[in-house]
Amino acid sequence: MLFLLVTGISFIFFYISSLSLKPLPPWATDVRLLPLCFWKELSFSPICKPLQKGVFGVFWDFSFPSIVMAMKQATFSSKFEKKIQENEQFSVLDLPELTLDCILEKLSPAGLCSMAAVCSSLRERCISDHLWDRHMKQKWGKVLGPAAYREWQWFIASRRNLSVSEGKKSQGFFKFVWYVWPLTWFTSKFVKNNKKDSTSPMVDTVMSWFLALESGKFWFPAQVYNRENGHVGFMLSCYDAELSYDPQTDTFQARYPPHGRRAVAIESGIQWERLRVAPVDTPPHDLHASDCLNDLHPGDHIEIQWRRNKEFPYGWWYGVVGHSESCDGNENYCRCHSSDTVVLEFNQYTPGSRWRRTIVNRKDHREEGNEGDGFYGGIRKLHTSNEISTWKSLWPGDILE
Repeated sequence: MLFLLVTGISFIFFYISSLSLKPLPPWATDVRLLPLCFWKELSFSPICKPLQKGVFGVFWDFSFPSIVMAMKQATFSSKFEKKIQENEQFSVLDLPELTLDCILEKLSPAGLCSMAAVCSSLRERCISDHLWDRHMKQKWGKVLGPAAYREWQWFIASRRNLSVSEGKKSQGFFKFVWYVWPLTWFTSKFVKNNKKDSTSPMVDTVMSWFLALESGKFWFPAQVYNRENGHVGFMLSCYDAELSYDPQTDTFQARYPPHGRRAVAIESGIQWERLRVAPVDTPPHDLHASDCLNDLHPGDHIEIQWRRNKEFPYGWWYGVVGHSESCDGNENYCRCHSSDTVVLEFNQYTPGSRWRRTIVNRKDHREEGNEGDGFYGGIRKLHTSNEISTWKSLWPGDILE
């Protein structure tokens, strides 16, 4: 009965106050919270359990969380009303935790960096990995793989060791941000507001990795389709390289491993669509262990390692599984999949070209070839339509000799 009485008085008060154009008095905010406070006290009362099993059982189970949330929102509202009455200025830090996090999640990378330069409280929030994971995956997810992450870990460790060997204090994470971030208006403001943090160690965060990639000062491993601007000798191939981003042109620069005694080849202006993460974790000079040979049938799409000589690194070349010369291609009579050998075709070359076909041993395939025709290495079968369509989009306009 007491609960109903207090609730009724509060409702009448709200109804009358809503008809008035004058602001509520200071005590009104406290009065309208009485029913909620009464219910909160009731939850810890000895009569709470009988109520849960009685008439208010359904209300208790489904409405109590919303009441608690309403209490929090009412408390937050009362703080703002108090500041309005006292003509105080508001800060973004006055927002509830969830609201502030939602705002920060909508900011761009540059916006997060600018917000981090405001104060130490916002700085701690703006460098959180969960805010930067989305930006990292959205822009860099398609070109960064395990090898790139290992390179980043090595980069962090080498910079720390360099600072120790030179007998200098660590420049700190925010000095590192100043070093890699290309926007001078941001760096000067950010460093100025964080001079006191210059003794803190450089940390491994998603934000620092993102900024290092954006600056172009961090080189990472990936693979490039049709290297050296689509040189005819590399059509429908994909080679390992070290890449650096150019923020001015939104393209990449690549450094390819040296071929024997040749110098490192460098290519610039590489578009995003010509890059990919290495599909297997095999170094470019090592033979990939083929695990698909028994599953290869005519018509399957494959990639195979190939190199000019044994001093060169491998590249991955696109091809399809063909039929043997004794098979007419009739599906009802074809037994090529049970043969001890597999015919591989590279149809970007003209019929009769020495690069058009090659045969590998299905049961005991290792590196096969010679100095004249090159050496064929490991094979991987393509299973996804995305991989196959990517290769077909790179098909040369003219058949190669």
